[in-house]
Amino acid sequence: MEKKLIINICASEDSFGAYAKNCSGINIAGDSVKDIKEQVPKVIELYKEVNPESEWEDPIRENWSIEWKYDVQSILNYYSGIISNAALERLTGINQKQLWNYAHGVKKPRQAAKEKIESALHKLGQELIEFSF
Repeated sequence: MEKKLIINICASEDSFGAYAKNCSGINIAGDSVKDIKEQVPKVIELYKEVNPESEWEDPIRENWSIEWKYDVQSILNYYSGIISNAALERLTGINQKQLWNYAHGVKKPRQAAKEKIESALHKLGQELIEFSF
């Protein structure tokens, strides 16, 4: 199994933050998920500049690939310009108002809702991978 540097992305009221779950010293703040993703390679380079190579943790030393983990608010915000709440409602069975509340941090979804959203997005992604013209 491939080893991965796990980056957790979280949304707040007015910004986004991210941190490496399995490597200390990797912390990022930005205005969007796109901003976070663009900054991660720069933060890793800064990590290498600041820390002696003998102190680099395995994900940095071995150049592990990145796995992105999101909270519900950040993933809904990230794809809001691509997937409408109406489409998400059809995919997940969760009404649009509730999805809006999750995306804007008004309410936090329960575990069952998180699983519905994740499952629906994974299913959509798999369907998109499997088709051809």
